[in-house]
This record gives sequence, structure tokens and C-alpha cells, in this order.
Amino acid sequence: MNEYESVIIIKPNLDEGEIEGIVTEITDLINQDGEVTKVEKMGIKKLAYEIKKNKEGYYIIFYFEAKADVIFELERNYRINENIIKFITVKKDD
Repeated sequence: MNEYESVIIIKPNLDEGEIEGIVTEITDLINQDGEVTKVEKMGIKKLAYEIKKNKEGYYIIFYFEAKADVIFELERNYRINENIIKFITVKKDD
């Protein structure tokens, strides 16, 4: 299993319950074939440039261990969710 970091930016106008729902959904998806080690909610931050008519976004970082094939399914779910405006997943170096 490899270690990964996944950063997502969520629309800033969502309430805390909706944000928790997204975090739970992603955590459950990763835990099916991997293990989430840490979730860091960074809160609302100003974006460097406008993304989908948003000037701010709610940042969340997921730290997890998983096999490489989990990343494809994870990013597919990011694309489907209209509340996620941007994301990136990177493999941590050993």
C-alpha cells in the first residue's frame, strides 16, 4: 500500500452538515480498500483565481494509505460531486 495526500476544495456556501457529509462519503470510500490516517479541515480560504465562479473555497486534506487502483475511483467520485470545485491527489515519497 502507498501513502497519499488528497486535497479537495469545496464550494464555500455549504453548511457544516453538508461538509461533514462529503467528508464521511470520501472517508468511507477510501476505507473500503485502504485506510484514512488523518483528515485536516483547513476552512475557507481565498482562491488564487476564480474557479467555477467561486473566489473562496473550503479546503480539506485527506491523508491515507491505499492501493493505486483506489485513486481512480476516488477521483471519479470527485468529478461527479458538483460541490467539489477542485482536487488533487499526490503520492507521498518514501
